Order: sequence, then structure tokens, then C-alpha cells
Amino acid sequence: MTRPAPAILILAAGASTRMRGADKLLEEVDGTPLILRATRAACAVSDRVIVALPPASPRRAWLGDSPAQIVEVADRAMSASIRAGVAACNSGGLLIHLADMPDIDAMALTRLSTAWQASDAPILRATDADGTPGQPVVFASELFPELLALTGDTGARNIIARHRGATCALPGRAATTDLDTPEAWAEWRAGRG
Repeated sequence: MTRPAPAILILAAGASTRMRGADKLLEEVDGTPLILRATRAACAVSDRVIVALPPASPRRAWLGDSPAQIVEVADRAMSASIRAGVAACNSGGLLIHLADMPDIDAMALTRLSTAWQASDAPILRATDADGTPGQPVVFASELFPELLALTGDTGARNIIARHRGATCALPGRAATTDLDTPEAWAEWRAGRG
């Protein structure tokens, strides 16, 4: 028996403080700002996409015609975005995706969603091809109360540690490549050729 596909929550309310004035989610990948690229990929995979954004964010302008639900999060801590996304979710599972991971595309999200539907684990975590744990992570609705109790800026790592989980390998280093600094962006772009 397979379970329904999870909803997708894109965490995009962070302050990009390590970008020294630039907004990492407005950096372009193949001519498209990262926030729009991440949202389009999620919408291609799920009919239930939630994007956590700060209030009055310029990022929102890029999502004007998107079917994604926008939830505004004034607190820049990751836990606040997770709580807001979980509160807006009415699905049996929630795939939490960090918006600053440019190698997570529709194919990667489809792979995770399909693996989730075939699994009975309460948590499914993406790994790199070599097995290194990373993101995104899918949580069953039975864990939503724990997600709603999160505080601070450490995400859900303690919840992941407490529960039996399954893994799903993504190609290359897709599950661990997140770009937080201008140097990381430059290195990633150079590696793409």
C-alpha cells in the first residue's frame, strides 16, 4: 500500500546574512532567481506547496503567479518557518526543502516523494550519492506536534535523531550543496562549467 504524496514546504524566510548584502534566493541559476526555481520545481511535483517568506519581502514578487501558498514569517529563525509551514499543512506528510539548495530540482523532489509514498518510515531523509545525510527531509503528520514545538535556529535535527527514518539517495552532492556565501556561489558556478 502506498501513502499519499507529501506536501512541500520551502523555507525561504532567512536573512541571507552571510551574503554580505546580497540575497542568495535572488541569485540566478540558468537565468531564474533561486526562489522561483525552487518553487517551480516543487509545484511541478506537488499540488500542495507552501513557501515561508518574511513579510514584505522582494522575494514575493517572483512568486506572483505561482499556485504556492505563501505564509509570512516575521521571525527569521528556521523553527518559526517550520512551525508556520506545518500549521498551514493538512497533508499526511510534509517535505521540508531549504530554498538555498540549487541542485534540488523537480527530479530530486519527485524521487523523494516517490520514495516517501513507498515507505512506512515516519521520516525520509535525502542523502548524497555517497550516503552523506542532507536535505530535504519528509516528516509524517504524526510528527507535526514535535515540529510545532521547535524553537531556535537548528531546524528539526533533534526530531530526526529521535525517530527511525529511511533515506533516499540523490545524485552527486545535491542533498548537501547549500549556498550561503558569495564564495560558495562562485565555487558552485565554476564547478558547473
